[in-house]
Amino acid sequence: MKAIRRFTVRPVLPEALHPLSELARNLRWSWHAETRDLFQSVDPERWVSSGGDPVRLLGSVSPRRLAELAEDRRFLRRLTAVADDLRDYVTGDRWYQGQAQTGELPAAIAYFSPEFGITAALPQYSGGLGILAGDHLKAASDLGVPLIGVGLLYRHGYFRQTLSREGWQQEHYPVLDPNELPLVPLQEADGSAARVDLALPGGRRLHARVWQAQVGRVPLLLLDSDVEENDLGERAVTDRLYGGGSEHRLLQEMLLGIGGVRAVRTYCRLTGHPGPEVFHTNEGHAGFLGLERIAELCDQGLDFDAGLEAVRSGTVFTTHTPVPAGIDRFDRELVAQHFGPDAELPRIDVERVLGLGMETYSGGDPNVFNMAVMGLRLAQRANGVSLLHGQVSREMFSGLWPGFDPDEVPITSVTNGVHASTWVAPEVFRLGARQIGAERTEDAMSVGGSDRWDAVGDIPDQDIWELRRSLREQLVTEVRERLYASWRQRGAGTAELGWIEGVLDPDVLTIGFARRVPSYKRLTLMLRDQDRLMDLLLHADRPIQIVVAGKAHPADDGGKRLIQELVRFADDPRVRHRIVFLPDYGMAMAQKLYPGCDVWLNNPLRPLEACGTSGMKAALNGCLNLSVLDGWWDEWFQPDFGWAIPTADGAAMDEDRRDDVEAAALYDLLEQRVAPRFYERGQGGLPDRWIEMVRQTLTHLGPKVLAGRMVREYVERLYAPAARAHRSMAPDTASDVAGELAEWKARVRGAWHRVAVDHVETSAAPTGRAAELGASLVLRVRVRLGELAPDDVEVQAVSGRVDSEDRITDASAVPLKPANGPDEEGRWTYEGPLSLDRTGPFGYTVRILPAHRLLASAAELGLVVVPSEEMGEGAGVLMR
Repeated sequence: MKAIRRFTVRPVLPEALHPLSELARNLRWSWHAETRDLFQSVDPERWVSSGGDPVRLLGSVSPRRLAELAEDRRFLRRLTAVADDLRDYVTGDRWYQGQAQTGELPAAIAYFSPEFGITAALPQYSGGLGILAGDHLKAASDLGVPLIGVGLLYRHGYFRQTLSREGWQQEHYPVLDPNELPLVPLQEADGSAARVDLALPGGRRLHARVWQAQVGRVPLLLLDSDVEENDLGERAVTDRLYGGGSEHRLLQEMLLGIGGVRAVRTYCRLTGHPGPEVFHTNEGHAGFLGLERIAELCDQGLDFDAGLEAVRSGTVFTTHTPVPAGIDRFDRELVAQHFGPDAELPRIDVERVLGLGMETYSGGDPNVFNMAVMGLRLAQRANGVSLLHGQVSREMFSGLWPGFDPDEVPITSVTNGVHASTWVAPEVFRLGARQIGAERTEDAMSVGGSDRWDAVGDIPDQDIWELRRSLREQLVTEVRERLYASWRQRGAGTAELGWIEGVLDPDVLTIGFARRVPSYKRLTLMLRDQDRLMDLLLHADRPIQIVVAGKAHPADDGGKRLIQELVRFADDPRVRHRIVFLPDYGMAMAQKLYPGCDVWLNNPLRPLEACGTSGMKAALNGCLNLSVLDGWWDEWFQPDFGWAIPTADGAAMDEDRRDDVEAAALYDLLEQRVAPRFYERGQGGLPDRWIEMVRQTLTHLGPKVLAGRMVREYVERLYAPAARAHRSMAPDTASDVAGELAEWKARVRGAWHRVAVDHVETSAAPTGRAAELGASLVLRVRVRLGELAPDDVEVQAVSGRVDSEDRITDASAVPLKPANGPDEEGRWTYEGPLSLDRTGPFGYTVRILPAHRLLASAAELGLVVVPSEEMGEGAGVLMR
């Protein structure tokens, strides 16, 4: 008979072992080796069978074993030391507390994301976005940043992947019981479950319970709609990550954004945690949080426009999407049904809601609601996740700021980082600890702050090479075990699988490729010339071996076909000992894969990789990168750290030709540079030049790729300014300040059509249209401001080199000052110096921008006036 319901009966821990429960419930164990070692010693066999999950371990260990441990003085000493260490970690001052003494930093930040990859024991992630969010929380914890994470609890998580005999991806959705996960329910003072709810059309309600995971110092709140008060449809809202149709996704994102704010308010009320001064939305999925916060302010007496300004001041929006197709867009009418008098946020006019997500730019669709567009309109500060992605984002969203060059669009960049303590193999950590001590090594990997890890230079070559071989050997063992399990799932019998014992070789150059499988990541680029790849795999003197993993979205048959093509090649008896595909890629596999590879391969279509962090994790373990210059690699590549695959980006290059050219370049690099460098031996019998590249990667690249560096940048460049802006609109003054800003914006927008540049002249025209470097001209501009005053605008001179089409590049802007006015015709005269500070073709123009002390960027309103084309060179607008 089959049980209709399952639950775990946990043993009662002896009093002496009570700290184990606290240690198991705080996910710091997932990146703290001493805590994991302690749990492993409870019962080594059960630790392995529990997948390294302390909650599952404690749920299965025998009472007799617990009684033994309660009398084991050595174990109890270790338990006390680890528990004390956790207590010091969560209560002691860290980096943030040292910075916060000035009072400039926010008391708390709420960080919203649709997925969080903390540990394989809490499977609430699908790929890079979730892993990044998890690393953000962990790094914030290490730094002492007072973050509150907010997400959804998916009862099926993301799918588990197996393969059919033919190599076709199969999806499985195991049901997750929150009571078997490292979670606790958030409870009201009377012990009842804390709830939030949303209004649905037709008078229905969507109820959600709030679960809490503790990520070191950081609470993570997860909303769960699978509660008895909901009908079946509403119970399924949080069933699967990125599952369901449009309305299902819309409800998920409303619950995440609107319900998430309500969950944060509830958590702060129950625990006394400071309320967030800054709200950070990780991608557009949580964008509705801004609407809920506007509604809160409207309840306090502000009107919508003032509430919008107050909310924008304290909001940060991070975009991870390099292509419009990757953005969530909903039918306008569907959104309209879920807001207004008969649904959620009845106090807000539905048209104001719809206006926030409307694609008002050229080429936009007025009938869709764009979540990223709403995110940008509700946040005063926005960023991409690498320098290149920031540039791509400014171009992609430039339609929201018409009249501005893409490089002036107010989207900056903070390059992603990875949490070293999660991704660095224990053996690598121990090598560093032998050199500088465990405490300094841990501090270097968590807080960071140094530009170089010079201590790596003192590690002997022999030690580095032995470490690399040991990690490769561990990967070979792991691959064989996983490959055997995969073939058994595919239906193979034991007698067919003897060959797996010879798969991979711990002395062969090992290349890793593991990530999601959308088409732009080009999983099968390596198969472009299969004969040539086979030659590389089977080379007599310099063979390579490749480990591949990745999941395609369940609805992406194109991605599944790519996986099947790769699997079929890897099934070929001629090469199956040299190339493998491992199904069910996730955090547990990744933590073995990154350290064990010598080279990490990444070959996306440039510039479609927003950042890509897998190569960072590999680099922290001494693995070299072989990648297209995209995302973070475009920013930090040096020949000392690895190799750049050339990009075939010519205008006349079609898709097939481009892939052929880039695949050939990949084969050339492997054949002529990568493999020879790995197998070349110096006088001492070691690959000296390869070891030096490993050393340079750890010394120079290691400190850059840290999540600690990333979070410190968020604090200093985005959170602190957002907190200052938020405080300028504090509740007691928000009505006045935010109202003033909203009224000013409305007045400027209404009057802007009458603002114009009438005339531009310089004190003297350069003789022969040339001028000497270092000379300075006096620029005089007459402008019309209509109903606006000089305090409402800034008149700027913009100058720089010009290209063949007279576009100003590398521009610098200097404000001009009003000299007199208004004259009889209402014109103002502005003057200022124009410095000729560079040689070659030089050009300048002038422009008028709105100006207000509370604007984060002069481009914020998307308004600008420049001279008419008729003025042209006659008005001195261009000099060559």
